Amino acid sequence: MKKFFLIMALMFLFTGTAFAAVNINTASQTELEALQGIGPAKAKAIIEYREKVGLFASIDDLEKVSGIGSGTVKQLRDVVTVEGEKSAEAPAKPE
Repeated sequence: MKKFFLIMALMFLFTGTAFAAVNINTASQTELEALQGIGPAKAKAIIEYREKVGLFASIDDLEKVSGIGSGTVKQLRDVVTVEGEKSAEAPAKPE
């Protein structure tokens, strides 16, 4: 029985490290809302910022989004990224 609990504990431990970071440059509204501290309004603000200003160069750029402060950025630092396999196209600039 002890072996069973040990195996279960190890399974949960390694499962937590299997999740990939969310790319804030490509994430959908739903993916952003799944992040701790990001609700529908903040997710929408992130997407709108991305569409108007362009891709985030760093995670710290999230502080430029209305409604997101340094505390939220600190909380998200380990679960978000601006790099990855998937990349969003830069928004077209108005002429």
